[in-house]
Amino acid sequence: MRKDILYKLLEENIGEVDPVVDVVPYDTSYNTELHNDKTNKKLIFEYPTVYLIYDKLASNRSGSLSKFKVYVGETNDIQKRTRQHLKADTKTRTDWKALRSSSGAEMIVIGDRFFNKSLTLDIENKLMMYLLSADSVSQLNNRRTNPQRAYFMSDQFENIFGRVWQTLRAKKPDIFPDKKEIENSAVFKASPFHSLNKEQRESKSEIFEKIKAALRKQSDIATESGTTIFIAGQAGTGKTVLLSNLFYDLTSSDLVRKNSVYLLVNHEQQKTVYETIAHKLGLDHDYTDIVSKPTHFITEHTGKEKVDVVLVDEAHLLLTQGKMAYQGKNQLEDLLKLAKVVVIVFDKYQILTTEGYMDDAAVRKLEDAAEQQGNRIELTHQERMVADQSTIDWLRSFAIDGKISPIPDDSQYKLQIATSPEQLHAKIKALDGFKKSDGASLARVLATFDWPYVEKRKPKDDDCWRVKIGSWSLPWNLQIPLSRKEKRKNKGLAWAEQFQTINEVGSTFTIQGFDLNYAGVIIGPSVKYREGKLIFDKKASKNKKATNQRMWNNKKIDVSEELLRNELNVLLTRGVHGLYIYAVDEQLQQALLSAAGNQHILR
Repeated sequence: MRKDILYKLLEENIGEVDPVVDVVPYDTSYNTELHNDKTNKKLIFEYPTVYLIYDKLASNRSGSLSKFKVYVGETNDIQKRTRQHLKADTKTRTDWKALRSSSGAEMIVIGDRFFNKSLTLDIENKLMMYLLSADSVSQLNNRRTNPQRAYFMSDQFENIFGRVWQTLRAKKPDIFPDKKEIENSAVFKASPFHSLNKEQRESKSEIFEKIKAALRKQSDIATESGTTIFIAGQAGTGKTVLLSNLFYDLTSSDLVRKNSVYLLVNHEQQKTVYETIAHKLGLDHDYTDIVSKPTHFITEHTGKEKVDVVLVDEAHLLLTQGKMAYQGKNQLEDLLKLAKVVVIVFDKYQILTTEGYMDDAAVRKLEDAAEQQGNRIELTHQERMVADQSTIDWLRSFAIDGKISPIPDDSQYKLQIATSPEQLHAKIKALDGFKKSDGASLARVLATFDWPYVEKRKPKDDDCWRVKIGSWSLPWNLQIPLSRKEKRKNKGLAWAEQFQTINEVGSTFTIQGFDLNYAGVIIGPSVKYREGKLIFDKKASKNKKATNQRMWNNKKIDVSEELLRNELNVLLTRGVHGLYIYAVDEQLQQALLSAAGNQHILR
């Protein structure tokens, strides 16, 4: 039979038969139990299989969600591999010893007639990615990633994996939640187990070589300033996934010394996500501050031996002047004194505050210095927005260049102009409601910081700080009061994942670095449209971090226009599948409605 006909027949039959999923005790009886499945013996014992070994963790609260520690693996010989885990691995690893000694530990073995070695490696990797993001999993005891390239049946992988997950969920719903629920989580979106695209793979390989060369160069030079590796890329180009992948691989690499890799981010919400990843993977077992903010790292490591590698996500948020606990003048310069290699992810159009401001000349100097060493890498492929290039270009022209042209048609991406804030919020709530009612999907309302908000203080004439337009209002982010139970439920969740935030308005302070499935953006009065272009009115902004003057090169300067533009850019680039806009400024709203025509007005 011709290969193309055979492949077509296989493709047509994928959905007809579910994978085999056998659940057996994880002890010496496993082999007998597996052999009891007479019907599927061939798939279990003669084909490659994927397996999971798990144990329920003790809970100190009644009624709380069951938590599990899980190991995911794949093998060509399930009997031999399980014997190895039960005997040899228990002598060298405490996690395997604990699993063997637990009376409640179980093993799931997955077989499928379509499995081959490459496919099982990919399923192993994707199971790790999904389980890392599951609330039910507290520990994921794996030591490797195995993303594959092209192979026989690789174009059917998503279909096969979907069937595997569905079958697992039917057997063990307390471990395997709804697939869409996981895909909406912030941890999933930042997971180190994502398959990298070609540009990311090549960049990662290049960065590893550059780290290796830099560490070799500095091995005997204790006083030399560290090497900078500069990763450039606009919003949504996959910088965070690349950095997360680098972080995970470096922590288990012989390239660096043990406990000598750190990940820093100057953003509380993003730090929480990375801390969750590090904790579930056991990366924080030996040093709890493997993930931290730059100020903490600088304080803790000043005067100590240099660490090998520091990775900085959202490096455009690093401070370039002193602030409260940070007594220095430039955090990047300080980090280069404390680490042999500093890998930074940077987008100048996401600099948001005067305390982190760098002018174009300073950014160019930083990039040029990295370029001269061959250490500048740029990501250009859009990974966040599922949109035509014409839509991406329109948003960039609007936010960065201040121009409004007709909104392009796009079958993949919804870009619409709302006629009122009420309509915009109703649409976002409807989109969010497609998910089960007690969970938070990733559709949220955002706004420019043009309404008052003072942290840890209540307004005199209201119960909380609000975004107010006419008779309509919603609380600002982090304003809705929660019970103790609700706070526990939200622990470790980013703002957009929390159930109550569908009735709040987010800002760059809670959403920068994150994806939303749909974003509803209210453009406040600080953004106006006059004489055919956007202008930024700092008097209408409440964002003091953007509108205050600062010293730069011994001069007091006003950079509010640039920073307010960047604020708008960040908000407009959060939506994966769609964006809804309402503008307070009447001329801007009319210009957007004109650009929308009949096709792009929200009805």
